[in-house]
Amino acid sequence: MPAGQVGHRNRILFAAGALLGIAVFLLVFGGSSLDVTNDAFCRGGYMEKDIQQHYAGWLFYRESSATWPLCVADSINAPDGLSVAYTDSIPLAAALLRPMAAALGGTFQYFGWFTLLCYALQGGFGALLCGLFANGLAAPLLGDLLFVTSPVLLERAFRHTSLGAQFLILGALYYYFKLHREGRYASAGLFVLNLVAIGIHPYFLPMTYAVTLALLLEHGQRTRHWGRPALYLAADLGCTLGLGWCLGLFYGTASSGGQALYGYFSMNLNALWNPVGVNGVCYSRVLPVLNQVNGNYDAFAYLGLGILVALPVALVLDRCRWLRRLREHWALVVVCAILTVFAVTNVITANGATLATLPLPEVLIRLFSIFRSSGRLFWPVYDLLMLVVFSALARLQGKGSVAALAVLVAVQIWDISPAMIQRSDAMASAQTQEAFPSALQSDFWEQAQNYRHIASMDGIQDDALHLALFAADNEMTTNDPFAARYSESQLTAQRQELSDELATGTLREDTLYLFAEEGTFLQAVEPVRSGAWCGRVTGGDGQSCWYVIAPGLQDAAFDSLCVAYDENYPLRLADYTDGLWNRGVLDKTKRTVCFADAPFTRRKLEGATALCAGGKEYKITNIDDHDPGWLMVTLEIEDATVLWDQELETKSCRNFM
Repeated sequence: MPAGQVGHRNRILFAAGALLGIAVFLLVFGGSSLDVTNDAFCRGGYMEKDIQQHYAGWLFYRESSATWPLCVADSINAPDGLSVAYTDSIPLAAALLRPMAAALGGTFQYFGWFTLLCYALQGGFGALLCGLFANGLAAPLLGDLLFVTSPVLLERAFRHTSLGAQFLILGALYYYFKLHREGRYASAGLFVLNLVAIGIHPYFLPMTYAVTLALLLEHGQRTRHWGRPALYLAADLGCTLGLGWCLGLFYGTASSGGQALYGYFSMNLNALWNPVGVNGVCYSRVLPVLNQVNGNYDAFAYLGLGILVALPVALVLDRCRWLRRLREHWALVVVCAILTVFAVTNVITANGATLATLPLPEVLIRLFSIFRSSGRLFWPVYDLLMLVVFSALARLQGKGSVAALAVLVAVQIWDISPAMIQRSDAMASAQTQEAFPSALQSDFWEQAQNYRHIASMDGIQDDALHLALFAADNEMTTNDPFAARYSESQLTAQRQELSDELATGTLREDTLYLFAEEGTFLQAVEPVRSGAWCGRVTGGDGQSCWYVIAPGLQDAAFDSLCVAYDENYPLRLADYTDGLWNRGVLDKTKRTVCFADAPFTRRKLEGATALCAGGKEYKITNIDDHDPGWLMVTLEIEDATVLWDQELETKSCRNFM
């Protein structure tokens, strides 16, 4: 076909494919998210709370002072700041749209339009990719329906919004096969895709660059010329890293990698035929939900009934070509094998069992934990499996290929349609803003709006994402990064500095201090109690709670969700669990309980002869303080687990009966 005709056909395919993607988006999600002033689904949470993190990051960045590099929100991880790349707020979109948001004023969210763009580009590149393996328009567009209804795309859209940019993988595969056929290695389109990937989500980088590397290796091996491909790769990498720097991905030490969790979010060996998504969403009308372990849920890779049935058929139909193709695309096979092994990890799981944990040096665990949600790196292989099925059926003679593809697509969509309906219902639910109700229900939070800073003193705060939205809405700063990457050492040092100040009786009047652990609160509160309201604030459900030091509010009175710290403040078991203790109860005898050692706790236990709870008294037979930081109390009780979550009082010898 002449070049002009090829270009014309490709333009039609891309446009038609984009329209298919847009149609699927509107069918599943509707158009409400395209209203930039509608942020209900961002605040309400979609399927899970992650989109609240994405939106809060954008809100913080929008109100931050102009900085270089871009996308650094100085109110997150304060005072150091953090790139919103690590709140998954799509930094490239945030940087480009911030001037528009400032000009328009008011509520402005871009997650709906970004997701629509992802569906459109998924359809466009999917149609171009299928067009390389089938003539005409009908067959490629039928194949494109497999990609725009991809379960992986549906699973990620709006849940992990930036990871909905699956088109980056399809685009890389399209350029790979196109350039491979043309005997070329360089393309502006592939160059830009690699560049854009870092501006959307760093997890796409190893996927698009793996495909790029395969193309360059095969070209170099075929032509015996390596210099120019190496320069192309170096230039692409250099520009990619440069854009990453401009968008703040290397700002401070936020890119240090966080916890070493490689192996936890691994891909289960049943992933291709296990139709269970997050929150129990089922993607199949036929196949049963299978068990998973650890973080296997994040490696969701259900292929769909149509593909699963057609895949062995396709392998048989193309059996004479596979050996030649494997030799021709040897580097792509190698990188796909590496991506698959990385996705499965050294913790090999099948259904609900861990089959083996292969030892790896700690240095490799930490290195691999840069991409700790390893199961995601299987996505290029996932798309290639779909392409294998399409290309085999597209080679059937005459109209048989179109008929076979139509049946395949019909079975595929019929199978996954329950998930499409559930996802549609989830979007409608998220519009209520109460899909994940906030625990910030006490009238205490009305007074808390007057502070300038929120200091998270330990651990992860309850309802952290609603708390992040609260801080962003009230133009407050927070030292809690609520992000995928941050410097744990810097946060620990800052918390220690604040604790040292409290120990000397020094309060920052513009700072609200929040504690996740009661023991840490009790150790810090005594020197400053006269200058602040101190106590426990719970959520309306009674589950979430914060221990707070609120400077300047010592004379305030709050609702029943607040318990002030005074001499009537109750004791509670330390919620401590390890190999010997279960939520503060010694497993061996179930008669010894532990409390965090603090001046308040010692005053309560001094001279005490019994603990009281629920109208019953339990005689104290021993108090042991030999373990630093803890007070262990032995009781005359059959099973002290009845004291879990109870408010305890003490009884002294003067009134003990």
